[in-house]
Amino acid sequence: MSLTLLFLQLTVILVVARACGLLLRAFGQPMVIGEMAAGILLGPVVFGALFPQWHAQLFPAASLASLSSLAMVGVVLFMFIVGAELRAPSGMGAQLRAAGWVGVCSMVLPMILGLAIAPVLHPSLAPEGLAFWPFALFLGVALSITAFPVLARILKDRNMTRTPVGQLSLGAAGVVDALAWVLLAMVVALASADAGLGGFIKIALGLALLVAAVVLVVRPLLARLLRAHAPDGVPTPMVLAALLIGLFACAMITEWLHLHAVFGAFLFGIALPRDDRLLRALVERLEPLSVVVLMPIFFALAGLGTTSGAFANAGLGALALILLVATAGKIIGGAAGARVCGYGWRDSLATGALMNSRGLMELIVIKVGLDAGLIGPELFTMLLVMALVTTAATGPLLALIGRRGAKAVDGAASH
Repeated sequence: MSLTLLFLQLTVILVVARACGLLLRAFGQPMVIGEMAAGILLGPVVFGALFPQWHAQLFPAASLASLSSLAMVGVVLFMFIVGAELRAPSGMGAQLRAAGWVGVCSMVLPMILGLAIAPVLHPSLAPEGLAFWPFALFLGVALSITAFPVLARILKDRNMTRTPVGQLSLGAAGVVDALAWVLLAMVVALASADAGLGGFIKIALGLALLVAAVVLVVRPLLARLLRAHAPDGVPTPMVLAALLIGLFACAMITEWLHLHAVFGAFLFGIALPRDDRLLRALVERLEPLSVVVLMPIFFALAGLGTTSGAFANAGLGALALILLVATAGKIIGGAAGARVCGYGWRDSLATGALMNSRGLMELIVIKVGLDAGLIGPELFTMLLVMALVTTAATGPLLALIGRRGAKAVDGAASH
């Protein structure tokens, strides 16, 4: 692959991603939705279908390995920041119990519904030779994801971060992210264990040892390093290099364990001290490279993994079923969790709508599933569309719930 082609690919990917992001932002959507949509536009579903020769020349198969390496660095950096951000929102205190209820309910119901529809989807959409349970369990996990980073940005754009619903949703999303990555690691380990139960036990044991090492050894060492060399929360270049070395080492170990590099990156991020100054410094230094430059490459590769055949024959019916189950499971589950903890119907439904936002986290999860052979291109395409639709629907759903609540209040006042 020539450097000329690589730089042409990067130029096209970044231009299309920025253009789509700005276009969607003009309609009140997070830019990341437009950037994810740009991946579909650059893939075989749109660009490949309209201009097949140009598409083949711009994205030849031999060039994808280099793009994939760049994209993986971006995903690892992004998941490191996500792990570092994962914490109970400041001041939520008594809402911790409610966040747990909302998080668990908004995971359990979509997972149950995903398991329920798995027998319908497995015969036609599972990769050849894949057993039912790894497929079904992955589908359940994929439908139960909530995007913590995208949710935080939606709340910030709507000035809802400090509201009770915003605090509750952020806390619940943190619970979902933590549980979902644990469950996903187990499913990938199960699928990767070629030697059956023995192979799964080896992978699970290796992961348990890594978690123990990170919690008992790495976390205290990081705290001591940062206290000594970054007391103001701003890492020096040497400290930042040490953090990146630890990050890439953790990603390497989970990849070696036949899991995925994202698990190691997320785990290392969680091991960092909960220091807002440190988080702010890391975001300022790493997010521009990861989110602006490298993640659009990941979106483009995801788009290249889609297939127009996903919508042929019974494909549209399967997509409609997935959308129905994903949306109903999240909204009803999230709202039920909030109602159990005493929230009113309006706040409960708003919480459920926020938990339905999947965004980039869903894309990372389904890419892990595609790489691990748990799903094929057809189901990957459907789940990608589901992620886009459910995330894009969050804003309109919140507006609809707000209008209905306001009408109900006005009606009660008039009587």
